Amino acid sequence: MEVISERKEKIIYRDGENAVKLFSKKFPKSDILNEALNQSRVEETGLPIPALKAVSVINGQWAITMEYVEGKTLAEIMLADPDNIEKYMNDFVDLQIQVHNKKAPLLNKLKDKMNRKISSLTTVDATTRYELHTRLESMPKHDKVCHGDFNPSNIIIDPDGNPHIIDWSHATQGNAAADAARTYLIFALRYKNLADMYLDIFCKKTDTAKQYIQQWLPIVAASQLVKRIEGEEDFLRSWIDVVDYS
Repeated sequence: MEVISERKEKIIYRDGENAVKLFSKKFPKSDILNEALNQSRVEETGLPIPALKAVSVINGQWAITMEYVEGKTLAEIMLADPDNIEKYMNDFVDLQIQVHNKKAPLLNKLKDKMNRKISSLTTVDATTRYELHTRLESMPKHDKVCHGDFNPSNIIIDPDGNPHIIDWSHATQGNAAADAARTYLIFALRYKNLADMYLDIFCKKTDTAKQYIQQWLPIVAASQLVKRIEGEEDFLRSWIDVVDYS
């Protein structure tokens, strides 16, 4: 099998017409099964995603097998053609809106997931956690499909120009503004100019106030802080600390 990509605790291989995501033995079985379940539930909405084919154990390691999609990631395309970055960003937002227009009632609820993450955030004080819980509870409850990690690296463009959305491990149902806030933070961690462009385009296309998405930023920053990724902590804390709770 040919290695497609390597990530923390997982390696993705190509095996003919299939892509096989092989997890390390330390990876929680429940998370692997949840990812497969998410993908199958989202697949039923008709969104352009690789078809799930199998969940199995290979040499003592859990694996998810899905349809292999030939092509380049949107991130690679944007990097290679910066002159057309705004066009690609418009296409990117259109695809995210397509996701948000779907419903999958059996997906986990975004608010429940966020509450659990905030509760587990022992690196911030109890007062801040309380304020984050309070803010989260005050946000409107929706039931839209939310990817949870929607960024250009998770979109493959095939040779015919069709997009395919991958990596549904973080999918939930909830408020689309939370999903947009998460995407904004992903861009802001690396490319502030792209983050601002993304937010402008998303808010214009969806007729959403920027302030509404900004209200979600401390919550999604806190949920990302739980992962304790090296190099991100100070940035994420700044989003939590600068909030004027009211």
